[in-house]
Amino acid sequence: MDTKAFRRSLQQSDTYHRKGFGHQEEVAGVMDNAYQSSLIQQIRQNNYILTQGNVTIRLAEAFGFCWGVERAVAMAYETRQHFPTERIWITNEIIHNPSVNQHLRDMNVEFIPVNDSDKDFSVVGSGDVVILPAFGASVQEMQILNDKGCKIIDTTCPWVSKVWNTVEKHKKKQYTSIIHGKYKHEETVATSSFADKYLVLLNLAEAEYVADYILTGGNREEFLARFANAYSANFDPDRDLESVGIANQTTMLKSETEQIGKLFERTMMQKYGPANLNEHFQSFNTICDATQERQDAMIGLLEEKLDLMVVIGGFNSSNTTHLQEMAIERGIPSYHIDSSDRILEGNKIEHKPLNKDLEISAQWLPEGEIIVGVTSGASTPDRVVEEAIQKIFAHKALAVTV
Repeated sequence: MDTKAFRRSLQQSDTYHRKGFGHQEEVAGVMDNAYQSSLIQQIRQNNYILTQGNVTIRLAEAFGFCWGVERAVAMAYETRQHFPTERIWITNEIIHNPSVNQHLRDMNVEFIPVNDSDKDFSVVGSGDVVILPAFGASVQEMQILNDKGCKIIDTTCPWVSKVWNTVEKHKKKQYTSIIHGKYKHEETVATSSFADKYLVLLNLAEAEYVADYILTGGNREEFLARFANAYSANFDPDRDLESVGIANQTTMLKSETEQIGKLFERTMMQKYGPANLNEHFQSFNTICDATQERQDAMIGLLEEKLDLMVVIGGFNSSNTTHLQEMAIERGIPSYHIDSSDRILEGNKIEHKPLNKDLEISAQWLPEGEIIVGVTSGASTPDRVVEEAIQKIFAHKALAVTV
C-alpha cells in the first residue's frame, strides 16, 4: 500500500479535519476551569518552590501538558461542540490521563471497544464522527474509517507525524526502520504501519544485540524469537539489516534514542566503511521538543537536594514512566501515581514501581522537614498536580492557602 498517497488523499477529503471548528474561546474557558491551577501558577512564580511548615515542594521547571496534548484535548472538546447530536467515537484514549478521558466520556464521546486485543470497528456507522488521538492511529484504522464514510477528526501530534514522514523516507530508499519504542504502544503501532520493513527495539541492550548480529551474525531463529511481534511481516535479519534508518516513539528517553542512533551509525561504518555509510544508514532528529524539555527539567530537578520524588501521570504513559526511571537511576525514593486518590490516609501511598504492578507503601513521607520533588507527564493537567501537592501538605498536617 502506498501509505503516503493514502494520507494525501485522506487529507484532501471533505470528511477529514485536522484543524479546529472555530470554538476556541468557549473551549479555552472549559479547559481552564477543568485543568488549570492557581496553586501551580503560584509555585511557578516563586521559582518553582513552595514551602509550608516542614514540607518544601520543588517543582520541575517543565512538566505537565505539552502543546500537542493541549491541542488534541481542545480539538476533542471542539468536536463535541461542533457536532452536538452526532455519535462521536475515539479510537483510543485521547491522551494517557484518566481524568481527561473521563471528561470525554462525560461528554458522550464513546471509545472503540476492544475484544481480544483487537478494536471492534463494527460499532461505527457511516456518518459517525471519529477522533484520532494525539499519538495517532494506524494506516489500517484510518482506511477502515475512511471506507465507512466517517468524519475523521485527526488530533495526531505534529511531532508524531514528523516520525511518520521519516519512516516514509526510509521506505523510499528501501531501508529497514529501526524504531526505538514499545511495540505494543499505540504510537509505535501507528508509526510501524507506515513502514515497509521495521524492527522495534525497546532499549539500548536490544540495540546492542542487533548491532552485534549485523557485525558477526548469529542464530536467526533465536533473533526472531527474541523480537517476536516487534518486526514486520516476513522479516529476515540476514537480509533486512543491510540498510537501516532510525526512528522513535516520541516519548522515549532522548538520551537512549541518541545512543541507539550513534550505535547503528558506528556499526554500519564498521561493516561497510565510512565512504559507504549513507547507503546503509539514515538518521533524522525525531525527538519531541516537549519530551526533551521535560527530561532536561527532570535532570535539573534531580541535581537538587530531594528526600523523595513524586511523578504524576497515567500508568500507561510512556513519557511519565521515563521520568520515573530517571529518578530511580539517581537512587531517589520515587512514587509514580496517576492522581491524588493514590495518596491514602495513615501515611500510605498506592503507586506503581517501575515495571511492576501497583503496590501500597507505608510511611512514605518521612518525619520532620522534607523536600519533595514533583513532576508530571505531558498528559497530566496542572489541576491533578495541584491536588497531589495539596494532599502531601494535608498529610503533613498543614494547610495551603492560595
